[in-house]
Amino acid sequence: MKRFIILIKTYKWLLVLMAGMGMLGLYSPSMGTNAFNLTLVNIQSMLKILPPIFILIGLLDAWVPRETMIRHMGHDSGIKGILIAFVLGSFAAGPLYAAFPVAAILLKKGARLSYVLFFLGVWSTSKLPMVLFEVTSFGLTFTLIHIISNLTVFLIGAVLIESALGEKGSHAVLESVNQLS
Repeated sequence: MKRFIILIKTYKWLLVLMAGMGMLGLYSPSMGTNAFNLTLVNIQSMLKILPPIFILIGLLDAWVPRETMIRHMGHDSGIKGILIAFVLGSFAAGPLYAAFPVAAILLKKGARLSYVLFFLGVWSTSKLPMVLFEVTSFGLTFTLIHIISNLTVFLIGAVLIESALGEKGSHAVLESVNQLS
């Protein structure tokens, strides 16, 4: 019985969403069917993207020693850490939800929190395929303004968030990441 209660607590939001979808299906069967089909499509999409990401994360965890990550993306890495975060985010593939496991492994390996936050910002707006699309659709001037302003805001915001959290808050973030793995 105790395991059952733990399972319910662990998956409470999934159960709430399933109940909501069930009520939607009772209220409007066509809308409920549509919501269910869209949910299945999204799950299939995630199942196509996440396994390769998890394999790459496993390889990163196994092949890159913690000391190397600390040296290149740790607190004393300076501009090198920012550039590595930029390159990792720019050449990434996949939707933003795939970036969070990568961010978790970077934190676990000793990367500075502000660099990981910057990496997430770069992944969300400055991936190379997205930049190429923007250049062809909106022009070079718009794209440069968009990318430079976003990168500036992300970098300043990441540093401000890290300093606002302080050492205690940064350790709390790292603790929560370590609990995931």
